[in-house]
Amino acid sequence: MAALGSPAHTFRGLLRELRYLSAATGRPYRDTAAYRYLVKAFRAHRVTSEKLCRAQHELHFQAATYLCLLRSIRKHVALHQEFHGKGERSVEESAGLVGLKLPHQPGGKGWEP
Repeated sequence: MAALGSPAHTFRGLLRELRYLSAATGRPYRDTAAYRYLVKAFRAHRVTSEKLCRAQHELHFQAATYLCLLRSIRKHVALHQEFHGKGERSVEESAGLVGLKLPHQPGGKGWEP
């Protein structure tokens, strides 16, 4: 994670990930304890008149790290569902999984001119 970006961008990203999670459970994300905690924490650590607000930067770093974790978990689950073994696959299905096509024989298997 090279740059943190703005705290508002991180907050919106966290809310987006909460929406993805709530879509899977069917529960509105605004009713979750995680949503209430995020809103409370970000409101408590707003920019102040201080030149260096260590608590705000620490919260932003932790939030950005947590956002990275949530995104990574969501992408991992999607990849796992797509490529997880579903038993024995045919040669055509295996080739299609990696983007290849098998050559087509005009007369079918064992066809000779």
